[in-house]
Amino acid sequence: MTTDQVTVAILGAGSWGTTFAKVLADAAAFREEDITIRLWARRDEVVDDINTNHTNSEYLDDIVLPDCITASNDAAKVVRGAELVVVAVPAQQARTTLHQVADAIGERAILVSLIKGLEQSTQATMSKVFAQELNLPSEQFVVVSGPNLAKEIARQEPTATVVACEHENTAEWVAAMTASEYFRPYRNTDIPGVELGGVVKNIIALAVGLTDGRGFGDNSKASIITRGLTETTRLATALGANPDTLAGLAGLGDLVATCASPLSRNRTAGKLYGQGHTTEEVISQMRQTAEGVKSVPAVVTLAHSVNVEMPIAEAVNAIVAGTIEIHDIASLLLGRDLKPEARL
Repeated sequence: MTTDQVTVAILGAGSWGTTFAKVLADAAAFREEDITIRLWARRDEVVDDINTNHTNSEYLDDIVLPDCITASNDAAKVVRGAELVVVAVPAQQARTTLHQVADAIGERAILVSLIKGLEQSTQATMSKVFAQELNLPSEQFVVVSGPNLAKEIARQEPTATVVACEHENTAEWVAAMTASEYFRPYRNTDIPGVELGGVVKNIIALAVGLTDGRGFGDNSKASIITRGLTETTRLATALGANPDTLAGLAGLGDLVATCASPLSRNRTAGKLYGQGHTTEEVISQMRQTAEGVKSVPAVVTLAHSVNVEMPIAEAVNAIVAGTIEIHDIASLLLGRDLKPEARL
């Protein structure tokens, strides 16, 4: 595969989908190559904003998008003929979206998942959902993850990320498609580790947000981040991941960014819970999906199925479900039996 004259389809025109379109356009300009990028958006006003003003002002304010990016609300039209199909919809919409466009996707197209969530009803990772809906071989499936706060990247602030595929050649091609002066991709073959790192960090960020909402300080946050990384690593390795992956960009890097930044949707949602809001109220106040809210029941169920202890995830799940009072959160987040510290 070469990077010359590539057509890219991106399903989902939220902040990260639109930013990734800009990443690809900027990388092509950096290589001095042409590229065609088509975004699928559900709403006409987003389509019109992108096509007319070269902005997606609802999600990325006044950041200007390159001219090679266009938008449509016809998903099948967007993906037809694309060599690279990027999916950036919420996890609970992934299966329906893929089913909708399956017949229009080319047999040799590379599929990239930007999704950081589990399917709630099946506890399936996105690699499983993509394989089931598209009969997709592993060499055509890629995960992009890491510290990916969209607005920072859209502003061309330097960042590193992970491009993961079981087949090195595919990962190398996608990495080459995204590399630029401000965006540095690293390759990885550990799909379980990269996917689960991206999923569980959202739940830990909810817990950090809870401490914000309760008025707790940095000691609480540091404790939750550190123990949260242990929980993430414990689950991922039980499902076949390499623990080194969780110590890298797709694990620790993504966890720190999501827990520390006020741009983080999941931290923001957690803060609302900490202030006493219900799940219905949190969802109504969020402009975009906080994946951790939807994924936490699936993560807890998955952990139970492999006999993995995840007390922070259990506590967040209870808050989201409304089965405990918020004033109980401190003891639940750190309330394990006294024992030696261990990474796993």
